[in-house]
Formats: sequence, C-alpha cells, structure tokens
Amino acid sequence: MDATNKIPRHVAIIMDGNGRWAKKQGLARILGHQRGVETIREIVRTSREIGIKYLTLYAFSKENWARPKREVDFLMNLLGEYLDSELEEMKTSQIRFNVIGKSEDLPSQIQSKIKRNMEETEKNTGLLLTLALSYSSRVEITDAVKSLCEQVKKGHLQINEITEGHVARELYTAEIPDPDLLIRTSGELRVSNFLLWQISYTEIYVSEKYWPDFKKEDFLEAVQEYQKRERRFGRSETSMLPS
Repeated sequence: MDATNKIPRHVAIIMDGNGRWAKKQGLARILGHQRGVETIREIVRTSREIGIKYLTLYAFSKENWARPKREVDFLMNLLGEYLDSELEEMKTSQIRFNVIGKSEDLPSQIQSKIKRNMEETEKNTGLLLTLALSYSSRVEITDAVKSLCEQVKKGHLQINEITEGHVARELYTAEIPDPDLLIRTSGELRVSNFLLWQISYTEIYVSEKYWPDFKKEDFLEAVQEYQKRERRFGRSETSMLPS
C-alpha cells in the first residue's frame, strides 16, 4: 500500500461479532471478547504504521449494560487488563489515549486506569486512540442540546445564532475530526447508535468477518477500498471539477 495515497485521517470501527465468533468455535461468549482484544492490538499497530491519525473503537455501548452480569463483569475485567497491558506500548509508540462516553458509569477502578492512561500519554504526538465506553450517540447529542439550552438560558448565546459548529463543539468528539471511514465487522448493515452526527458523510465499509477474525490484511483491504472512492459530500461530480 502506498502510505501517501489518500490514507483516511480518521477511522472509526464498530467491532462486532465476538460472541458469534465464539459460538461458531463452540466456545463461551467471553472467550470471543478475549480474542477480540488481540484484534484491537493488531489494528492499532497497523493504523499507526500506515499513518492514520485518529482511530475510534466502539468498545462498549450504553445498551451493553443490559447484557448478563457475568458477561459485563468479564468485559470490565478485560478492559482493565487492556488498559494495564497496553500503557507502555502507548508511551513507546507515541499513542495518545482517549475515551468518549459516560465513563462515570464504569467501575471506579476502570475510571482510575482511564485517567492514568490519558494523563501519561497526553503529550504523545502520534495516533489518537479513542475508546467509546458506555457510549450512546443519542445521549451524546442530547447532552449537546442541554448544554446549548443552558447557554441560551444564561444569555451567553442566542437561539438564532446556533449553528452546526456550535453543536459539534458540544459533542464528546469536539477535538476530533469526523471519521473519513467507518468499518463494521460481522456483516451487519446498521450503525448501532455510533457517532450519528459525526458520520454524516463518512464512507462505510462492511466486512463479513467477525471481529476476532478481522486481521491486518482485512483492515488494509478496507483502507484500499476507501482509497478508490470519490468523496463528494453531497455535491455532484461536475461541481467538484476545477473552473
């Protein structure tokens, strides 16, 4: 791959299919999640290698709290282990760690580890790795609306002054550019309440593979498919031609 040829600046991924992968292998669902962490490591390294600047992974949604307690507890323990095990590589590889979502919903020990990883990598200058944890795009947008209403109520902003830019600045991703490419694994054709505002003009790539089977070559294939596409942002091809 030509690393200079239209590499997406920001890739977002809906990591789907851990449980179904495990079932297909005759294993417990929780082992699928464990195997999925190995894929995360591979995709993070590959993203850094090819020059992607922002990688956002949908790791745990608000809706996921409704799963069986045993599975949720396992996922939280797995998250804690990941935060511990990857910190040194993040620092060595200049990866900056970030989290979006309602992190206050997470166990206190996980919150502490998130805070530690963010603080110890905040001066890194490479890939920004964002995990969406206890995340819901509808909640995110609702929070943005509440914040804007509060600004109007206090007289800091007039209703007729509100623009898309004002809304974007109130989102959890205010400091992150919108995704260029959204990848979803497991063949499902939905966006599952993920970055609904931010993916308005994002290119979407769906892989039939379950997340644990999604490897470096699959990721590179998605990027190569993105490179073939012409992003028009609602404009016609004619309107994009130089005058």
